[in-house]
Amino acid sequence: MIRTAARARGALAVLAALALCLALLACGGGSPDPAPEATATASKPEATATAAAGAAATAGATGAATARDASAPETTASPDPTPPPRPVEAERELTGLTGWLNSEPFTIGEQLGAGRVVLIDFWTYTCINCIRTLPFLREWHDKYAEHGLVILGVHSPEFDFEHDGGNVLAAMERMGVVWPVAQDNDFRTWRAFGNRFWPAKYLFGPDGHIRYEHFGEGKYRETEEKIRGILADELGRDLSAIPLGATQPPREARGQTRELYGGYHRNYHSSGRYAAQDAYYLGGDRTFEYEDPADGRDARDHNKWYVQGLWRNEREAIAHARETAGFEDYLALRFASRSVNVVLSPPPGDPFVVVLEIDGRALRREEAGADVAWDEQGRSVIVVDEPRAYAIVELPEWGDHELKLRVNSADFAMFAFTFGNYLEGA
Repeated sequence: MIRTAARARGALAVLAALALCLALLACGGGSPDPAPEATATASKPEATATAAAGAAATAGATGAATARDASAPETTASPDPTPPPRPVEAERELTGLTGWLNSEPFTIGEQLGAGRVVLIDFWTYTCINCIRTLPFLREWHDKYAEHGLVILGVHSPEFDFEHDGGNVLAAMERMGVVWPVAQDNDFRTWRAFGNRFWPAKYLFGPDGHIRYEHFGEGKYRETEEKIRGILADELGRDLSAIPLGATQPPREARGQTRELYGGYHRNYHSSGRYAAQDAYYLGGDRTFEYEDPADGRDARDHNKWYVQGLWRNEREAIAHARETAGFEDYLALRFASRSVNVVLSPPPGDPFVVVLEIDGRALRREEAGADVAWDEQGRSVIVVDEPRAYAIVELPEWGDHELKLRVNSADFAMFAFTFGNYLEGA
């Protein structure tokens, strides 16, 4: 058999979470519209003991199972005795959550009733737009948590493997997410908010009404000013010794490569298709022997990817469909940006190597993303050992280049490419 059945079976059960980039700043552009029944378990469970232990307890008003990091501080516990919850804006409450990390379950109303302010952040851990907002969320948590701010990350997964609590917890630990995160695997809280984008932020005032909302990246100073205004003016917190944060990073440059998806479920776009070769569109879940018609950057269409060798078009990814020995099969694209990230997902405990080339050569150290290393032959490589976004290109300045990912493993599957132009990287 050419492909493992696990990924193919899991792909057919995944939520249809559409996430086209909003003005190059927000993942998403339409509701994921998941099926009303419960979502299937992720096809590649890698749950840690911490996350697995939490799948047991149900959470009263939230109806959520607990997936709690026992070593994390209890930053959201209510005072004893627990005050009554505040009424929350109609239907804008947490519902149907499937796991909790870094916290015991709570409701927005309970936090408001305890004299706190709540910032809801819809995110998913492979969304590069979400990842870029995390340093600002971390700063706000560090500065304002003891003054009454509660940040709750509502993790609504884009890909099948992001349903797994162990994968989410590992990403949180890697990215320094120390505030509470609730898993919204069935998108019930997403729908209750009428949300459509990753990332999206909703700030609740003490009266239970949403005082501010923002979709996508940016407006960090404006968001912080809204938080400070409620804490100082309405809750009487003294913030005079806390400086306002830095201004937001620059916007993406025009002409930047758009987010590119590998799976056929998302392989369309208002301005064209993501896959460059017509055979890809002859039907889903098919395997084809592809011949790359292009050679070099100038021969490739922008905003599309190409493959060479035997590949299978799966629902969520374009998957290499055979084992090879000489890295003769590859995935290639022309990109215009400063940084490149790719979302990959290996089988549990079975890592593999991908060889990277830019303009037909190995990446230099000043061009390489944080996940790149070099082997004994001088090739630039990444070791794919967990399901996440890998930082593969980090140029000193904006550029227009050809990128190739050469693969041997039949477990290689590309879910998405994302691109950026921030001086501080992704």
